[in-house]
Amino acid sequence: MSAINACQELPCNVMPDVANQPHAGPKGTLNWVGMSDIELPVFLSGPDGAQIQTLARVQAYVNLTDPDSKGIHMSRLYLALDNTLAMHALEPELLRRTISQFVGSHQGLSDAAYLECRFNYYEKRESLKSGNSGWKNYPVRVIATLRNHQFETEVQLEVPYSSTCPCSAALARQLIQEGFRDTFGSSGKVSAHDVHEWLGTTQGISATPHSQRSVAQVRVKLSEKLRKLPLTSLIDRIENALQTPVQAAVKREDEQEFARLNAANLMFCEDAARRLKLALSEDLAVRDFWIRVNHLESLHAHDAVAVVVKGVEDGYRDDPQGLRC
Repeated sequence: MSAINACQELPCNVMPDVANQPHAGPKGTLNWVGMSDIELPVFLSGPDGAQIQTLARVQAYVNLTDPDSKGIHMSRLYLALDNTLAMHALEPELLRRTISQFVGSHQGLSDAAYLECRFNYYEKRESLKSGNSGWKNYPVRVIATLRNHQFETEVQLEVPYSSTCPCSAALARQLIQEGFRDTFGSSGKVSAHDVHEWLGTTQGISATPHSQRSVAQVRVKLSEKLRKLPLTSLIDRIENALQTPVQAAVKREDEQEFARLNAANLMFCEDAARRLKLALSEDLAVRDFWIRVNHLESLHAHDAVAVVVKGVEDGYRDDPQGLRC
């Protein structure tokens, strides 16, 4: 039989499926197999209940429990994302349904699933004094896992704030005191008017404490009872604990109030971490937390960092990078 005739006798509409062919290579199970950086439009619920569309970058995985299997069916993961998650509100129950489909579409191959959505959460935040408002962006990761028939939802977000060093504030005050003594020390009497005028000069405030942009990285495991992702309430709790969140729309009265708040909330990275630990310990929606505060030093060429976890059994570990959770 010629090669042409042999080809003509083969069914032309059958496409080869390499995945179903016998697995001849090294055998073994795998922890996770799937896809990353999938672009997917989703909706988020704003503080006023409005639905805001955003672009999520998604990671989708299942484990591979069959050592003899060549691999998983990645298209089934993508179709579950497209059919269930895309263009829908990102909520815990929807995440549960999606990763349940991951496992359900891989019966005999997988019994665990992982789904992660990264996106920018935008909120309009009010100014401190002027009555204006402006948009702020908070990077967020939402993670859903299914292991041993147990579903968990986690949220990780970053909140920027300002931190003013207590040590440099004390040193600045000392220089101001010395300037006052040098200016008025030889005077018999000092009028309040003269002191008031002097304090308004560059000679009067001869030193200022150093402050810096800082970032709180917070990762929490949410209560199973939650029906919505508490993004706004988490941000509010973090910013209220720190008292010095960075601002959006700023007039002079806002900047002056920001300076006052920084002076009233002097903090080392240890202070910021303790404030957040207390605030999240009181949040009933949070079962566990991992916190890392980063003070991006203006004095030093390196950063100051503090890490704290809630300390629950089998919970988050005190890894500086939050990797061993």
